[in-house]
Amino acid sequence: MTTRVTKAVIPAAGLGTRFLPATKALPKEMLPVVDKPAIQYVVEEAVSAGLADVLMIIGRNKNALANHFDRVTELELNLAKKGDTQRLEKVNESSELADIHFLRQGDPKGLGHAVLRAKRHVGHEPFAVLLGDDLIDARDVLLERMLDEQDKRNATIIALMEVDPDSIHMYGAAAVEATDDPDVVRVTGLVEKPAKEDAPSNLAIIGRYVLKPEVFEILERTEPGKGGEIQLTDALQEMAADVEGTGGVYGVIFRGRRYDTGDRLDYIKAIVQLAVDREDLGPELRPWLKGFAGDLD
Repeated sequence: MTTRVTKAVIPAAGLGTRFLPATKALPKEMLPVVDKPAIQYVVEEAVSAGLADVLMIIGRNKNALANHFDRVTELELNLAKKGDTQRLEKVNESSELADIHFLRQGDPKGLGHAVLRAKRHVGHEPFAVLLGDDLIDARDVLLERMLDEQDKRNATIIALMEVDPDSIHMYGAAAVEATDDPDVVRVTGLVEKPAKEDAPSNLAIIGRYVLKPEVFEILERTEPGKGGEIQLTDALQEMAADVEGTGGVYGVIFRGRRYDTGDRLDYIKAIVQLAVDREDLGPELRPWLKGFAGDLD
């Protein structure tokens, strides 16, 4: 008997040093992607998959995250008085999205430690983890498919994506075995940021996980690794071996649109790609882009 996932955990305690000085006072999760902060896309994805109970693991100076998802009475009254119902709806949307909780990570000991901090909130249920640097296009199904596979297999599920072998050193790479489904593989091992020649495959781990609660016990005894951080990958490696009947680890291969907002260049690309497809921006942006590109040397 499996328990259907109802909770999402979003680690959001990173310092965002790659975007300094913009992130000196502004959390990187609040950087706008077109006209919404990146973190809102992630919460919307969780809610769309049926996960309306969201726990954000935050660090110091992250109050802007809580403020964004809170009510702003003065602004709402001002927009209502002006009759600006369109903007009022957008403002209200973020404060009515989900039941969002915030928890300080405390010591910055890595992703594994951030996930471990969710133990009391999650309890003894499987749960989803969504990293804010990876935005999944709302038109492409990923998290829902992962939840279905977790329900079906009673196992931990991670998201995988095929990348150029020359880029695999930037990711965690998965060693896999085929299943009866071409989009689902059994994960037999994980290698963090391997050299091209050492990579077991070109299947890279991207920032979506559906974890069984047994991960907490494993994380509690996981020793800090590189940089003194507790690595989630180390715990997943142990679960992939089906230690103590954890059910193993399976990967859902994602073939849709993913936007990496953790890198400055990819962040700019994400804004352009999403804006081009918008009905309110695309018709004017597309011809401008074509003319701009045509003038480039």
